[in-house]
Amino acid sequence: QVQLVESGGGLVQAGGSLTLSCAVSGPIDSIEVMGWYRQAQGKQRELVANIVSGYLTNYADSVKGRFTISRDKVKNTVDLQMNSLKPEDTAVYYCNVILSDLRGSWGQGTQVTVSS
Repeated sequence: QVQLVESGGGLVQAGGSLTLSCAVSGPIDSIEVMGWYRQAQGKQRELVANIVSGYLTNYADSVKGRFTISRDKVKNTVDLQMNSLKPEDTAVYYCNVILSDLRGSWGQGTQVTVSS
């Protein structure tokens, strides 16, 4: 079973930057999709960005041009670089992976708060 541990959340002013990191352990070679989701208070969880098959990236329209997702196969991490942060980016951010057999795993979440 894949285990995920997120880090890097915190409080930042609007316009600032944060980098989230998700450490991945377990059957790493079976991972097909790695991504970040977020859930703001009172809202549904939504996809922020993901990497499919190790190189295809997808981004939510709201973060395109500001966020960058990357996978480090040496460190076994998937990182989310977040620039030009806005108050509406405030949410709990979750790491997610999907294995080749379609089983999925979630991290525990990390809070990102952007003050105006």
